[in-house]
Amino acid sequence: MELIRGLHNLRPRHRNCVVTIGAFDGVHLGHQAVIRQLQEKAAELALPSMVIVFEPLPREYLTPLTAPARIMSFREKALALQQLGVDRVLRVTFNERLRSMSAQAFIDEIFVDALGVRYVVLGDDFRFGNDRQGDVEFIQQQGKRYGYEAGATDTLELGQERVSSTRIRKALAEADFPLAERLLSRPYSMSGKVVYGRQLGAKLGFPTANLELHRLRSPLSGVYAVRVRGAGLDGAPAVANVGTRPTVNDSIRANLEVHVLDGEPQLYGKHIEVTFLHKLREEEKFPSIDILRQQIARDTDHARQWFAEHDFAGR
Repeated sequence: MELIRGLHNLRPRHRNCVVTIGAFDGVHLGHQAVIRQLQEKAAELALPSMVIVFEPLPREYLTPLTAPARIMSFREKALALQQLGVDRVLRVTFNERLRSMSAQAFIDEIFVDALGVRYVVLGDDFRFGNDRQGDVEFIQQQGKRYGYEAGATDTLELGQERVSSTRIRKALAEADFPLAERLLSRPYSMSGKVVYGRQLGAKLGFPTANLELHRLRSPLSGVYAVRVRGAGLDGAPAVANVGTRPTVNDSIRANLEVHVLDGEPQLYGKHIEVTFLHKLREEEKFPSIDILRQQIARDTDHARQWFAEHDFAGR
């Protein structure tokens, strides 16, 4: 898959393609239906498939403190789209110019002038442009003018409810990981590069791997039983804390810290994936580091007990 970082990196060879556009946060079952239609139309026309995504997400740019928590980082999203067979991902910077662009200008400048699109696939509820005019009907009307076609995917439901990123965020917030897995078609995980932290976990006797989440907010908060893959680990049982570390840190940005239950793998600088299985407790602020140490010991005991009672065998 080719990742095109910005409109300024588009070249003449990128013209004539089949495109879709959206947030694709989670790349869930509904998104996968859009990608299937994209791929089918691209194969029919013998053209490359392209997914256009915005970074940051529009609501992160407009209202960063109240924007919905991200299900996926951009890297996770790009990898998921690659696994679905997408040929190209165009990452467009969402800035003031794009915020003020009308749907008509977007079609003129990006779909037509920059990409020469031949077919556009949209999700059933997606709209773009500062006037919110960019829906399927509008794109189809413009297609008659510019010589391309457009179509929408049908609403996808699971359990008589629409599959959506909002529904997945709710499931994650409630630690309903089986539902999140059904909506995503895979267990929920976070991945990232392990970076150096304050080494507090090691000083407390519980060394942790600290991950860069690359998101303003996390859809999860608390302490969890997890499995870790990557850097030589294949589903190693672990306990993870997702939150702002209120006992030692006043930051509002979420952190992910993972303590592998057995062994002391060397993870710094490596990419790992953390799959969430069970919530052990909410994040808390403790009156002292000693009390925090005692609680971490209880968390690891509870995680070991949970793994002993549930046969997930390296899932």
